[in-house]
Amino acid sequence: MIEELKQIGCESLEAISELESLESLEQFRVSVLGKKGKLSTLLKGMGKLSAEERPKVGQVANEWKNKIEAALGAHKEKLEVAALEQKILNEKIDVTLPSLKSYTGTLHPLTQATRQIVQSLSRLGFDVTTGPEIETEYLNFDSVNIPETHPAREMQDTFFMGEGVVLRTHTSPVQMRTMRSQSFPLRILCPGAVYRADNDATHSPFFHQIEGLWVDHGIRMSDLKGTLLFFAKETFGSETEIRLRPSFFPFVEPGVEVDVTCPFCASGSGKGKGPCKVCKDTGWIEILGAGMVHPELFKHAGYDDPKISGFAFGIGIERISMLLNGIPDLRLFYRGDVRFLNQF
Repeated sequence: MIEELKQIGCESLEAISELESLESLEQFRVSVLGKKGKLSTLLKGMGKLSAEERPKVGQVANEWKNKIEAALGAHKEKLEVAALEQKILNEKIDVTLPSLKSYTGTLHPLTQATRQIVQSLSRLGFDVTTGPEIETEYLNFDSVNIPETHPAREMQDTFFMGEGVVLRTHTSPVQMRTMRSQSFPLRILCPGAVYRADNDATHSPFFHQIEGLWVDHGIRMSDLKGTLLFFAKETFGSETEIRLRPSFFPFVEPGVEVDVTCPFCASGSGKGKGPCKVCKDTGWIEILGAGMVHPELFKHAGYDDPKISGFAFGIGIERISMLLNGIPDLRLFYRGDVRFLNQF
């Protein structure tokens, strides 16, 4: 048996040096030292040896086993080094080569629309001011003439954060905070996120508004119309016209809905050339609500001068961006899909 052990050992040491991969090395180790390997199979016959022969055979078997394991370890290390060198050679990067393509980040389409609106209206002297998104019910509702009985204060429309605290449903509280802290004349824009319990293709529980407020002596409805006409032409093109339709908002009196001539089919005439899915062949698209500031708001603001007046308007930033970019679904703004965002 000692001769057989020597034969297996010598053959193994010779074979190990010729193995060319880590996979073949592992297969060879199992074939020799595994439970069913050559060495293990041979040593199963030790039970037939005499008591004098067993220690001698066992000692020789351990010596060859150690030699084989050492040879396997050394060759494995050699193969690993060779594999690493080959990997480095195959995956090397020539840093002197020019980049195949570079990607530059851009502003989100809502940020772009906000900046465009602010930039155009700032030319009329409007300053930007901001406020908290978590508001008191008083500033969000009562101070802007929305009493407790108003439907907007019901749970299905407003996110209540606790007793007397809500996620603001519009940026009007920013206007009230500014009026309560500053004297008139006042000309401000209030952009920011707002929250309402609504969610479909044209509504989101989280969206963005930019509200405008101009308070001074002698502010008239004609000033409001001129400001909004300027905004419309700056945003949708010089041929754009607007129309004001009577409407009701608790915080203004009188209140109006503001339409612009459809930039897709009307060309400033107000008469759609159809077929147009955007304006449904009417030639007009509603873009915002506005009106003269309700006197009740001045009372809450602490403005007691009877000669003051003002106007306010509220613009949905998502709506403007959808019109400017032809975006059909409001929810696309919030999905973070790079394929969508790369278009802007």
